Amino acid sequence: MERNNSYGHGSSWVDQWDTSNPAAATGGSDEKKSGGGGATAKYKQKVGDGLEKTKSVASTGMKKVKQGTSSGIQWIKDKYRKTTHKN
Repeated sequence: MERNNSYGHGSSWVDQWDTSNPAAATGGSDEKKSGGGGATAKYKQKVGDGLEKTKSVASTGMKKVKQGTSSGIQWIKDKYRKTTHKN
């Protein structure tokens, strides 16, 4: 009673899915690693550009908050001076 193996060449399920021996898997894993550097650099550049934009927007926003706070405090000081000068 010999089993008919649908994977061919005597390989079994364990041979296909065993990760302890990467040489047993079908080839091509080294080729993927060497070609991925360009894509990584491209995405790093995009992320860097995005962070620069975020930094610029945050800086502009903080300047607006600082200016608004300053004018608000000045308004409060003016209102306080007007009420204390009447006496």
